Amino acid sequence: MKKVLSIALFALIACGAYAQDKDKSDNKPVFTTVKEHPITSIKDQNRSGTCWAFSTLSFFESEILKKTGKTYDLCEMFIANKDYMERAVLTVRMHGDSQFSQGGSAEDVLDIIKAYGICPEDAMPLPGTLQGDSLANFNEFFSVMEPYVDAVAKNKAKKISNQWKKGLQGIIDSYLGECPETFTYEGKTYTPKSFAASLGLDWNDYVSITSYTHHPFYTQFAVEVQDNWRWGLSYNVPMDEMMRIIDYAIDNGYTVAWGGDVSEEGFTRKGLGIAYDTKAVQNLTGSDAAKWLRLSSTEKTEKFDALGVNAPEITPTQEMRQERFDNWELTDDHGMHIYGIAKDQNGKEYYMVKNSWGEYGDYKGTWYMTKAFVAQNTMDFLINKNAIPKDIRKKLGI
Repeated sequence: MKKVLSIALFALIACGAYAQDKDKSDNKPVFTTVKEHPITSIKDQNRSGTCWAFSTLSFFESEILKKTGKTYDLCEMFIANKDYMERAVLTVRMHGDSQFSQGGSAEDVLDIIKAYGICPEDAMPLPGTLQGDSLANFNEFFSVMEPYVDAVAKNKAKKISNQWKKGLQGIIDSYLGECPETFTYEGKTYTPKSFAASLGLDWNDYVSITSYTHHPFYTQFAVEVQDNWRWGLSYNVPMDEMMRIIDYAIDNGYTVAWGGDVSEEGFTRKGLGIAYDTKAVQNLTGSDAAKWLRLSSTEKTEKFDALGVNAPEITPTQEMRQERFDNWELTDDHGMHIYGIAKDQNGKEYYMVKNSWGEYGDYKGTWYMTKAFVAQNTMDFLINKNAIPKDIRKKLGI
């Protein structure tokens, strides 16, 4: 009898475990691609704050693929080499009252290409190789460079010489490699400028889009974040039109260089971006506000993960975007590349987003971000102006 009871008890426990596993399985996303555009290979920025260079060059590589059918691997370290010198020059001009850091924006990449051109990846040392590493590692690089720039920018002298630029360029070249004046690609000799001209793109076709109410809609302004140190201008549109631009672009064969906030709990290391309605999640998991606040980050993540595709999301509004921007909740954390749309088993749509963390996460380097997450967390994005609906282009005068 005890044996029968033991078997019955074991079966009951097993059935319960199976039911729990089945519930978790039912909640795990199953994606069906709706529309997907060609992208180049997944890269790994590793220990460098260069997502802005990786994501924007990935975007331009897709633009070239769309225009010419050719695949290129463009050089992020060329962009970083030129950009950090220009950023240092501004910091010195501002006597240190301008942030000198690893971060940047899509505007940096576009401006550098317009001013200096670009080269393929193999025209410079591969990231990290000059330090004996296999991937980019800016830890030592910036620990040397930041105090150097700070010492010049905050110098008490009445006049400084230009020698500091030579010294800084030496540091940059030592870690990233020298930018080539000429190079050979597929049997032809180029300069960086002639190579950029050969790629088939009109570099004046690209515009930045954002959505905030502290500036008038259908005008341009410089989004007030530290990494927009060039004060590049973005066209300001209502949130619903911002989202319509992304959808229209994907529907018409274009991709998007996206910049936004990934510090939210809904941006998981597994490859998802969900705009969690935290209060609703608390209720679903039986956690009141006081209990929720006592949970560790790991415990909260487990509860979110258990809900999976059935996790409740907020409905973003224009007012929420503005409030989060003004109170520092909506921050400029990361740049990625939107290249498609997919649906989960419940029919909810997600953007397919190429990251630059290598083949990481459940989807080997792709993140699936819900439309609510993107609406809530977009800072700005770079796009081909021809990918904007005609009625919105008319309002913007482009």
